[in-house]
Amino acid sequence: MNEIPVIETERLRLRPHRADDFQDMQALWGDPRTVRFIGGHVQDAQTVWFRLLRYAGMWALLGYGFWAIEDRETGAYLGDGGLMDGRRGIKLLDGAPEIGWALLPEAGGRGLATEFAAAVTGWADGTLKARVTRCIIEPDNAASLRVAEKAGYAEIGRAELGDKAVIVLERQAA
Repeated sequence: MNEIPVIETERLRLRPHRADDFQDMQALWGDPRTVRFIGGHVQDAQTVWFRLLRYAGMWALLGYGFWAIEDRETGAYLGDGGLMDGRRGIKLLDGAPEIGWALLPEAGGRGLATEFAAAVTGWADGTLKARVTRCIIEPDNAASLRVAEKAGYAEIGRAELGDKAVIVLERQAA
C-alpha cells in the first residue's frame, strides 16, 4: 500500500503521521500516565522520533500501520493507534495484525478510544485479508479492556511481555 488512508468518524480523523507530530508525540509518550500500561517507562526524544519513523515504515512494508488520531473538528492531535506486526515473541500474536492505541490522558473518558477501535476494525475487515486481529492488554488496564470488549475482542490466553503479564485478545473479522 503506497497511500495511507484517512479515516473519519463522528469525532475523529485518523491520518498519516507527519514530521510535525513529533512534539505532540513527545508529550504523549513522555507522560507517565500514557505509558503506565504500555511498558511503564516514559520515552525520550530519540525513542519517540524512532517511533514516528517506525509508524511511517509499517505502511510501506505491511500495507497497514498506525495513524495519528486527531480531533475531527479542531485538528488537535489526540494520540496514536492502528495495526501492527510487532514480532513480540508471543506465540498467540503470530499471524495476525495487532491493534493498539494510546491517547493523551486528557482525551480519556469520552469514548474516543472505542470510536477509534470501531473505525480501525471496520477498516481492517473491509481492507485486509486477515480473518482475525489481536491485541494485548495488561490485566490492570480496565479502560482498554472495556474498549477491546466493545470492539468485539475476547480473551484467548495470557502471556508475558518483558516483565509484565498481558491478556491476549482476539476478534474475528466481520
